[in-house]
Amino acid sequence: MYRNELIDRIFSIRSNAEFENAALDVFYYQYEHQPVYREFCHQLNRRKPRMLSEIPFLPISFFKTAVMGNISGQCFKSSGTSGMQRSRHFVDDLAIYERSFLSTFSELVQRPDDTIILALLPNYIDQGNSSLVYMVDHLIKLSDHPLSGFYLDNEQSFRKALIDARETKRKIIVFGVSFALLNLAEQRVNLSDTTVIETGGMKGRRKEMVRQELHQRLKEGFQVKKIYSEYGMTELLSQAYTQGEEWFTPARWMRIFIRDVNDPFATLPDQRTGGINVVDLANIDSCSFISTDDLGRKSNEQFQVVGRFDQSDMRGCNLLVH
Repeated sequence: MYRNELIDRIFSIRSNAEFENAALDVFYYQYEHQPVYREFCHQLNRRKPRMLSEIPFLPISFFKTAVMGNISGQCFKSSGTSGMQRSRHFVDDLAIYERSFLSTFSELVQRPDDTIILALLPNYIDQGNSSLVYMVDHLIKLSDHPLSGFYLDNEQSFRKALIDARETKRKIIVFGVSFALLNLAEQRVNLSDTTVIETGGMKGRRKEMVRQELHQRLKEGFQVKKIYSEYGMTELLSQAYTQGEEWFTPARWMRIFIRDVNDPFATLPDQRTGGINVVDLANIDSCSFISTDDLGRKSNEQFQVVGRFDQSDMRGCNLLVH
C-alpha cells in the first residue's frame, strides 16, 4: 500500500517542497528494497540523508553491470553500435512508465489524441527492446489515427502519409532520430506545418555534429522555424522536452543537478557546466538518483546538454558532442 501511495504522490508533485519530501521517501524506499543501491550507499557511508542534497547518485554504468529493477519485468536496452555493452533497465510495472511519459508529453508537447504521429526511428526498431519505441508506439496508439505509425526508411510512404495527414485537421508530429531526420531534410521535404521532435543520435550512420548545426540544417531542409528535442534514456522513465530552443523542461517529478567534474559530491550553481545528475522519481522500482555521463548546465528548473565525458560510450540519449 505504501508504494502505491508514494507513486500517487510522485505524480501529484506541484512544488519544490513536495518534490524534496517525495525524493527523501523514495530514497528510503529504494534503500530498503534495492540491494545494488543500498550497497552503493553503504560504501559511501551515506545511509541517512536528511535533505535532497545529501542523497547519493548512482553512476549510470551500473545499468550495464548490475540488474536494475525486477529481473522478471520488461527489459529495456539502450541503443548502441556493434559490440557495445548495452544498458538494461528492468521495468516491472509498465503502467508507471506509461503514466510518466503520457503526462509529460501531454503537458509539454501535445495531447496525443489530437495528433498524427509519424515516427522515424529505424535504429531503435532494428535493435529491439527500446524504451523509446515503446513510448512512441503507445503514443501512436493513443492518437487513434490510421496514418500514425513508424515509417522507418520508406520515404515514399512517409511523403504520402504526410500529404494525407494535411487533409485532416489534426496537428502533425514527426518524431525522429537525428540521422533519419537529417536524411529526410536533405531531400528538402517541407515540414513547415508540423512539429519536428529529434531524439538525438547519429548511431554511427552519420558524422556527429553539435546540436546547433544539426538544428540549423534541419530547419533549412524542412523549412521550419523550430526543431523540438526530447531528452530521455533507457535508464529513466521520465523525459524532458525543449520548445524549439536549447533549454529542456523536465517532467514535474524529475530534477536536474550539475555536479563538479572534479568532485562528484559537489553541486555547481546555475550556468556552470558539469556532469548531469538526474532525479527521476518515476524510477521507483530501480534507482531514482542517477549520475549520467552527460555534460550540461542548468538555469532554475531548466537545463541544457552540451556534451559527454570523453571516456563515455556514444549512445541513445539526446546528445551531440560540443
